[in-house]
Amino acid sequence: MTDKEIVDAYWARNEDAIRQTQLKYGAYLTSIADNVLANREDSEECVNDGYLAAWHSMPTKRPENLAAYLGRLVRQIAIDLFRRRHAQKRYASEYAASLDELEDIIPGDGSPENSVEAAELAAAISRYLQSLPEQDRQLFLCRYYFFDSLKKAAAACGLTESGAKSRLHRMRLGLRDMLEKEGYLP
Repeated sequence: MTDKEIVDAYWARNEDAIRQTQLKYGAYLTSIADNVLANREDSEECVNDGYLAAWHSMPTKRPENLAAYLGRLVRQIAIDLFRRRHAQKRYASEYAASLDELEDIIPGDGSPENSVEAAELAAAISRYLQSLPEQDRQLFLCRYYFFDSLKKAAAACGLTESGAKSRLHRMRLGLRDMLEKEGYLP
């Protein structure tokens, strides 16, 4: 079934939409949740919650890219679950590792007081990513958006782990410099 047919099934309130979504995107969505939570049962719970969120949100939205739309839903559900379950604790997951790598660069405590500031920061990061070569942008997103392990992100970009680690370090420094120049960091 094509993505358009799946979206049409959601709009028609056909329960087969969820089954088709699961067949086509189940492994992809589980991998996103697993990278955040490092727990298979919690990941499956998030993916199921993602299907439900898609079911409730589709009648008002027609996503152009179904995979990205579903991935974003599951990613946010997994992050929310991670935060609820591990508040005030350190936890070994790719999500936690990714956040540790960025904590000196991204200002704030993860919950900016002003949503306008958060939107401006997101736009600045997006501008930075657009300035990078495609392979570097893909590596950055694999590591810091999808929370892939360093090994998996490197493989996805055709790099060695060492090469990926070096590139990510240089990108973090470049992002830090750009954010300092734009006044987001002291």
